[in-house]
Amino acid sequence: MSLKRIWTLVKNEVFHGPKDIVLVMAVVLPILLALFVSLAFGDIFTDRAKLGVYDEGNSSITPILESSDSMSVKAYQNEADLRAAAANGAVDMGIVLPSDFDIKLAAKTVNLKAYIWGESLAKNRTIIPLALSDALRELTGSELPVNIESVPLGDKSSLPWSDRLLPLTILLAVFFGGMMIPASSLIHEKQRQTLEALNVTPATISDIFTAKGVVGAVLAIIMGVLTLAISTSFGGSPLALVGVLALGAILAAEIGLLVGAYVKDINTLFAFWKFGGLLLFGPAFIFMFPQIPSWIGYIFPTYYIIRPVTDLTVLGAGFASVALYVGILTAIVVVMGIVVMNIVKRLSTQALRLNK
Repeated sequence: MSLKRIWTLVKNEVFHGPKDIVLVMAVVLPILLALFVSLAFGDIFTDRAKLGVYDEGNSSITPILESSDSMSVKAYQNEADLRAAAANGAVDMGIVLPSDFDIKLAAKTVNLKAYIWGESLAKNRTIIPLALSDALRELTGSELPVNIESVPLGDKSSLPWSDRLLPLTILLAVFFGGMMIPASSLIHEKQRQTLEALNVTPATISDIFTAKGVVGAVLAIIMGVLTLAISTSFGGSPLALVGVLALGAILAAEIGLLVGAYVKDINTLFAFWKFGGLLLFGPAFIFMFPQIPSWIGYIFPTYYIIRPVTDLTVLGAGFASVALYVGILTAIVVVMGIVVMNIVKRLSTQALRLNK
């Protein structure tokens, strides 16, 4: 395997590879779906995040919060009104500032009670704590750990549809580009009988497969990040999120190479996409409908992409809470890589026999 040859093949694939309906769908379809979800379910041109505040002691932080550009702040006269506002969705989150709040700030401890609307957008549940941390830093001049006692209100099991549909849009973005592009490219090579022609050049079967896989994986990462950008759903750990997307993109490319090695034409490829969609997108539908037992998702390999993505974005979790799922995903990627290498080895052996 030669990196120089692979890079030459990658450039050839990008500039001279097939430009058919598969490429158009891989680029356009995820963007259209993300835009539709964002526009239809209010996650792109919505109002700012809404914070309710019950300030028992006229804290100095209240004016700072009210001046924030990232959210709107409404003051309440008592805790009961604040709780009611969070329960009916008038605010995404309501915090109670105790009468001794500023005194406790001097002791470098911040303990708050927060009422959270069960159907608030993941974006807003991320923005408000970040804005609160910025206000505390502006008030005290230092970073302070914030301990929030969360009290979910409303329908706690009901997520907004923009959050429910996020796993489907992410999987579509990653797998349509990552899987379909390498698969369709290999099929075109076989139909035009150029795979054999490439093999008699210095390029090896391994180089060809690697180049096509790299193109598919890079496109999948780009489309996944773009979909998250449209959905404004990067959460609090964007680097971890991109890392999970990268692993998912590699897995998608590996599956695409396997499919491309065995499928003979584009019609069969679309049939595989149609009937194999249950295996790929099953976890997304489970997330859309909480009535389905969540344990069913564990049997799908793509669950270990969706679970970290949703935890990092919708739930605002950190990397530590998704490390186990990322580890399992990494193991799946390694196993699939070994399978692809064995197929490449077999195809290389067959090509040598034909060339003798």
